[in-house]
Amino acid sequence: MSLACRELAAAVTRSAERAGRRILELYESGCSVERKPDASPVTEADRAAEAIILPELAALAPDIPIVAEESVAAGPVPAVEGRFWLVDALDGTKEFIARAGEFTVNIALIEAGRPVLGIVHIPLWGDTYAGWAPGQAVRQRQGESEKPIAARAPDPQALILLASRSHGNEPRLAAFLDERVTRRGGRIAERRTAGSSLKFCLIAAGEADLYPRLGPTMEWDTAAGQAVLEAAGGHVETLDGAPLRYGKPDFRNPEFVARGR
Repeated sequence: MSLACRELAAAVTRSAERAGRRILELYESGCSVERKPDASPVTEADRAAEAIILPELAALAPDIPIVAEESVAAGPVPAVEGRFWLVDALDGTKEFIARAGEFTVNIALIEAGRPVLGIVHIPLWGDTYAGWAPGQAVRQRQGESEKPIAARAPDPQALILLASRSHGNEPRLAAFLDERVTRRGGRIAERRTAGSSLKFCLIAAGEADLYPRLGPTMEWDTAAGQAVLEAAGGHVETLDGAPLRYGKPDFRNPEFVARGR
């Protein structure tokens, strides 16, 4: 690839922000909602944003295949090995429909099963998180200059827990926290809920410590957020402690935990 990682991240950020502006137009004017074969919702905004991103990624790097949520739903799925893009043009469709605001545009570059570059844009706030190498993670808030971010080393007695706004499993979460936190002498001091891949970004920015995802996700849901978090010094692991990897045949993730340093 001819573009350096930093330049590539800037180009992908511009694409995500253009998609975000189109999403906001449809958020404000209203748009149709349908159901996919798996019963999950899809809106005109999902498809419109993806239609902006895909040709721009293809122009940036014609040799890299693209796996995007709505394109996969429509089929066929491109063959991937080595390097490929993962795109969720509107992550948090349920939050978008409910007008909760916490929806994002996710774009990630995968190399050898790892997310090595990720952009997470929050259209309603105008914020963008980006990560492209260890120690190279930034947040740009609307109207402000870009600033470095870093995950924090957690205080075991004052952990801030993040939970999904739309996909909670309280019995599983309680059992997980009892086994992995309480029995090891830790304490959850605060619990926050958040939608979409924003949870990864809050940990990357040092504003939270732990996000257990005890339920199904797809690779395009998590890759961009994981890239940002790992660039900021955090970690994303399966429940048995292995790194969360990408390029699985069905693009489905196992359960995982995202955490700070």
